[in-house]
Amino acid sequence: MLHTYRRDQLIGWYRQAVRFVLPVECISCNQMLGTDPIPFFCRVCWDQIASIRGPHCSRCDQPFVSAAATSWTPGHQCQNCLERPPVYERAWTLFPYVPPLQHAICAFKYGGKVALAKPLAALMIRAIPPDIDGDLLVPVPLHPTRLRTREFNQSLLLAEQLGRYLKRPVSAAVLVRVLATDPQTTLTRKERLRNLRQAFAVQNAESFVGRRVLLIDDVYTTGATLNECAKVLLKGGASSVSALTLARTIDTHLVPDRILAGSTTRSFTGLGI
Repeated sequence: MLHTYRRDQLIGWYRQAVRFVLPVECISCNQMLGTDPIPFFCRVCWDQIASIRGPHCSRCDQPFVSAAATSWTPGHQCQNCLERPPVYERAWTLFPYVPPLQHAICAFKYGGKVALAKPLAALMIRAIPPDIDGDLLVPVPLHPTRLRTREFNQSLLLAEQLGRYLKRPVSAAVLVRVLATDPQTTLTRKERLRNLRQAFAVQNAESFVGRRVLLIDDVYTTGATLNECAKVLLKGGASSVSALTLARTIDTHLVPDRILAGSTTRSFTGLGI
């Protein structure tokens, strides 16, 4: 324990010395960084990241406005899941997609700040549900064209960290993206569903036949991507498919005031978006 403390102390001093010579600002609040332990973020902003709590859909984790929704029926599902039951068995989403986490994900995903992979995965591990399970972790894939442009798959980097913690194998070879679709963020829900048709395929299916697959992704928006991946994996022979995502987009009226109070508005100019 003392050895770990001493090591962290030395790393902090080294980081402070480097930042004195090469000043770095916090991506979220623009304050100069010192011994702050998270790359590109000050300790104050990082500590503002709070997990989703309270009543939620038992299928997709969509938060409910009132605790009354689950007071008598703990397994209550949201309207979307009731009207259009997803193919995946369960989707766990851990944090609301609001600043400063939103800033961190954008910097990681679009700005090439791969040093954030480990601290973002640590957030997931900190909030991971005790009942989560799976035999094989599979990151949501990128099309080769986008992978060449970005040079890394953010979901794979998160999955590798989670795999070590859960002591489960990770495979980026069983699920591939075969169509270079338009970015989902620019589309409506209906367009998202149409955009993803036949976008994914499986290979080496024998490696996951009869196994429980846990999909890993960074952000849950409508669930269309996860649902399409689950369809392909189940058709390929997986016994079940669940999903775990770092964050999800949530209407601001569903985000707790304590989270919004700590959020700051900031342009993403310079993050590579």
